[in-house]
Amino acid sequence: MHKARTCLLLAALALTACGSGQVKNVFPPRASIQQLTIQPDGHWRLQLRVQNFSNVSATYSRIEAKVTIAGNDAGTVVASPNLRIGPESADVVDAELTPSAASRQALEALKVGNIAYKLAGRIVASDPKGDYTYTFQATDDNIVGAKEPVTDATKAKLQELYDKAASLDKSKY
Repeated sequence: MHKARTCLLLAALALTACGSGQVKNVFPPRASIQQLTIQPDGHWRLQLRVQNFSNVSATYSRIEAKVTIAGNDAGTVVASPNLRIGPESADVVDAELTPSAASRQALEALKVGNIAYKLAGRIVASDPKGDYTYTFQATDDNIVGAKEPVTDATKAKLQELYDKAASLDKSKY
């Protein structure tokens, strides 16, 4: 009985030692808008933040999404970045969009703060291969931004604090 138990234990240890090491967990990526800049010609320049939730690096070859701004269909954004992102990391991809008139007006009406938006589309990975659909919806609950305009008084106070910090004797720290 003791000999059989020892053999079983040794067999289990041998099988464990044959493992391939780290388990590769590949999870669907996600894209969101990190920054939106209105160009002089009316186009929007988007910085899409692409997140790799996997524990292995991934190369993303295509990102496409239908963009909705304040409930208005803004259009579709497409990027082919061939971007390699490390495990559990993110990077930014630039893309352009010619927005619909309704979404342009909704954005222009916003003077300060965040605007609700939605991205719905797909991200194609070439390594490891995958084709993932995703939806990201930004609301006041999950995005951070300015709540009020920056005034000249606020800028002056920040400059005063900066100057005070810059004048400190660095040798004492």
